Amino acid sequence: MDEMERLKKIIAEELSVDEAEITEETSFADDLGADSIDLFQVLMAVEEEFGVELEGEVGEQIKTVGDALQFVKENQ
Repeated sequence: MDEMERLKKIIAEELSVDEAEITEETSFADDLGADSIDLFQVLMAVEEEFGVELEGEVGEQIKTVGDALQFVKENQ
């Protein structure tokens, strides 16, 4: 399973949405209705799944699924 598929699985589980709704362009807030707590939970699951660490304000810069995917790819 590639990074995007793993990321979609995490997001679908954490936010109770269908994986088919998730693309790189999907906005956590606008498209998936995630608030800051939801996004925090998603990012914690991403850290655990991929063995990466979001430091400081990095989490605040992640607005879309593509942003999260890029972070994972750059920091694995």
